Amino acid sequence: MADTLEFNEIYQEVKGSMNDGRLRLSRQGVIFKNSKTGKVDNIQASELAEGVWRRVALGHGLKLLTKNGHVYKYDGFRESEFDKLSDFFKAHYCLELAEKDLCVKGWNWGTVRFGGQLLSFDIGEQPVFEIPLSNVSQCTTGKNEVTLEFHQNDDAEVSLMEVRFYVPPTQEDGVDPVEAFAQNVLSKADVIQATGDAICIFRELQCLTPRGRYDIRIYPTFLHLHGKTFDYKIPYTTVLRLFLLPHKDQRQMFFVISLDPPIKQGQTRYHFLILLFSKDEDISLTLNMNEEEVEKRFEGRLTKNMSGSLYEMVSRVMKALVNRKITVPGNFQGHSGAQCITCSYKASSGLLYPLERGFIYVHKPPVHIRFDEISFVNFARGTTTTRSFDFEIETKQGTQYTFSSIEREEYGKLFDFVNAKKLNIKNRGLKEGMKQSYDEYADSDEDQHDAYLERMKEEGKIREENANDSSDGSGEETDESFNPGEEDDDVAEEFDSNASASSSSGDGDSDRDDKKPAKKAKIVKDRKPRKKQPESKKGKDPNAPKRPMSAYMLWLNASREKIKSDHPGISITDLSKKAGELWKAMSKEKKEEWDRKAEDARRDYEKAMKEYSKADSHRGERAKKKKKKQEKQVKGKGDKKGATSKSSSSKSPAKGMSDSFKSKEFVSSDESSSAESKKEDSEDEGAASPAPSSEDSASGSD
Repeated sequence: MADTLEFNEIYQEVKGSMNDGRLRLSRQGVIFKNSKTGKVDNIQASELAEGVWRRVALGHGLKLLTKNGHVYKYDGFRESEFDKLSDFFKAHYCLELAEKDLCVKGWNWGTVRFGGQLLSFDIGEQPVFEIPLSNVSQCTTGKNEVTLEFHQNDDAEVSLMEVRFYVPPTQEDGVDPVEAFAQNVLSKADVIQATGDAICIFRELQCLTPRGRYDIRIYPTFLHLHGKTFDYKIPYTTVLRLFLLPHKDQRQMFFVISLDPPIKQGQTRYHFLILLFSKDEDISLTLNMNEEEVEKRFEGRLTKNMSGSLYEMVSRVMKALVNRKITVPGNFQGHSGAQCITCSYKASSGLLYPLERGFIYVHKPPVHIRFDEISFVNFARGTTTTRSFDFEIETKQGTQYTFSSIEREEYGKLFDFVNAKKLNIKNRGLKEGMKQSYDEYADSDEDQHDAYLERMKEEGKIREENANDSSDGSGEETDESFNPGEEDDDVAEEFDSNASASSSSGDGDSDRDDKKPAKKAKIVKDRKPRKKQPESKKGKDPNAPKRPMSAYMLWLNASREKIKSDHPGISITDLSKKAGELWKAMSKEKKEEWDRKAEDARRDYEKAMKEYSKADSHRGERAKKKKKKQEKQVKGKGDKKGATSKSSSSKSPAKGMSDSFKSKEFVSSDESSSAESKKEDSEDEGAASPAPSSEDSASGSD
């Protein structure tokens, strides 16, 4: 027979809810691990008193009773597994696995039996239902009646809130059956009553979740948070874990208490209690117990009088009362030397602490993720900037957590940590591509690094070109703004439809106007080649042969993957240093092999360059011939155009002179309105018959 039995997808009934988990039976005892909380119930084989097999809603169930009265229920077994479990109990626990079926008659009267922490309502010898007394939150009595109220279960869609029992009167004198019933319930119920004095009180502690300042009163079985608005009573049985985490500034400490079930305020659930302490705060603490009681209860873990840092005193007292270990960060150290990573979760900035067995994020909202519930992690490029990356975690239940805005310098440390913990990395197969996405500036290999430099050079050229363009534009604006006297003339040239009117304002004005366009044309001619300069720099033939690599670079390209596999997560600078050390330590014979390869590559390059140069010279000759041919064609067209312009210019001076003569006459004749009207008539006549006026002017010159 096997020494162990394991069952997956087994459900444990705890306070009315069915918690999924794994059950393992061994010679030493029974172990159940909750998949949701990670909490482990360990029942020693020597503590088992009874085992019951019965049919329940989820198939078949196993009920275990211990000698100290605790009851454990596990459902989800198949009927065929009874024989295997029965034989295992007989062989290893020396117990008979009894079969008991629940009564389904539907009667509402019977007998109540109290066994350990269980209330059983029986009809005859068969139980109808059972109530774990730890689920009871309150018990009240009336005349012949007892009312039980239960803790609300957040995980269940429907919760049982109250049960009433009618207790008939008895003939026995001196014994009230109602009071006896209530006392049996209250002795085992989870009813929090602040009776007696607190062991110690911590006043005005800063609490981040729930937010505010609270007095913490430490009682033997529960913790009492007393604030200005709210009070919370937290039984120590609901505490899952304790964490003591140093803040990144090294001046403060977080003390985190994980709770299940959580404390409630309205519809808000607080699964974590987070206290913030300053390292400089000290306290002297005196327990409200005599030394013998302290020694007997805490066995040396606490003393009656203690002093030290406030956070140390709180964590020490909580550890002794809850009887759980305090989790602190492990060996992880970030880029800045801190044991945490600054990041954002759900648009709130906080700190992510890699622990020995999980991750915890504080503080809004707090998140604790155990390694055993992680399906895989993923390193992704940041959505807002390339200077950061995202760290994604997906659990086996399908829940995804994304911690964003992590500085790129933290990648190497975090990747090494995840790798050392043997977590499944989703994009491990695309590791190099992954590194390139957010580590190309620091943690990529040589080829990627060179590509990055080339891209940066191109971006620099583009920026330089944009700067030139902007300086050209600003230069033109400056020219215009520094010549306010010419502004009117420029506007006249641009918007006046009669070009001759602007040129007919006198000889001096026409000379000044003639100089202005020449000056502007000169500026444009100077600036055009400046804009084309970056284009000439970019004009590199992509077909040209690439320069050969040196012996060292050939060896590095061949050995890079091996170096990276031997040193996972190594940065580019460290990789270069390591490669240099390996090359320096290499024997002369091995170096000669790479020298020969480099020499072969150089010969191939020279040969390719010769062929490329010949082809390039042929292309250059063809381009020169084509250019000369185009120049001849342009020159021939220019000669024809010059001949036609000469013939037209022989007629145009006469007309220009007459026009200028009329224009001067028009400007100077302002003696009377009659003279103006005569001049307008003469202009109309001249405009109506331009040919005769030109002949007259020609005859006048003769």
